Amino acid sequence: MAFSFGRLSLLALALVGAGCSNDDPTQPQPTPAKVSYIAFYTDRDGNYEIYLMNTDGTGQTNLTNNAASDQEPAWSPDGSKVAFESNRDGNFEIYVMNADGTGQTRLTNNSAGDYGANWSPDGSKIAFVSSRDGGNDEIYVMNADGTGQTRLTNNSTYDSAPAWSPDGSKIAFHTNSQVYVMNADGTGQAPLTNSSGEDFEPAWSPDGSKIAFGSNRDGNAEIYVMNADGTGQARVTTNSTDDYEPAWSRDGSKIAFVSERDGNLEIYVMNADGTAQTRLTNNPALDDGPNWGPLR
Repeated sequence: MAFSFGRLSLLALALVGAGCSNDDPTQPQPTPAKVSYIAFYTDRDGNYEIYLMNTDGTGQTNLTNNAASDQEPAWSPDGSKVAFESNRDGNFEIYVMNADGTGQTRLTNNSAGDYGANWSPDGSKIAFVSSRDGGNDEIYVMNADGTGQTRLTNNSTYDSAPAWSPDGSKIAFHTNSQVYVMNADGTGQAPLTNSSGEDFEPAWSPDGSKIAFGSNRDGNAEIYVMNADGTGQARVTTNSTDDYEPAWSRDGSKIAFVSERDGNLEIYVMNADGTAQTRLTNNPALDDGPNWGPLR
């Protein structure tokens, strides 16, 4: 389903134009303000579809519309495309589409499940998870057009949730119930966390200095932040229900996340230090998988 960015941008454009309009076509015209969006997936329409919203939660609009499940959106670094996983062709595969929902194209094609897409910072590659080689989940990488699919991990345990560092040199991931990091070619795999619980879903801060992640080390799932070398692990959410799936804003000032604190899965945002936790979505369906897009 095609989506018009104009609907989301209308307010931003109006604010820019207020007080500085120029009807003379020979004179320089004001530059429209750049805006950012959060992609997410929801089953509010009966099955999981990919949606977009403004960063304050307004303007929620779907990008996909089919009878299958479309999940886990991931923005390309330039904001022109969104990768996602879908079982529209029988099992979960990685797809990509334009940022307005057009041009939906399948990138992977095998009998196993492929999911968890994450772009390299230069937009040339996509890391993902697949069970194609032996039945357990491993991390793979491919070119952004789906060619050159290559396995990076080879373990007896499940490897998942790849997250590329902003400089492109490393990939954080989940394995052995902890957060690990490896070089982008799969070498040098080493743990960053070593807790008594499950540590999962790593997400690098835009400057590469921090990694947010989920953990149930204190009883239920909460969001934590640590330095990129694993030191300084600090809890930034605290409540009796689960908080997880952290996603940084592109300026590093905020973190979007998912919480069950109000009865069902909804998307929230907070400052990077955990203050000012605010609900963005509010409906009886499940809202999940926030991914913060770049300014465009």
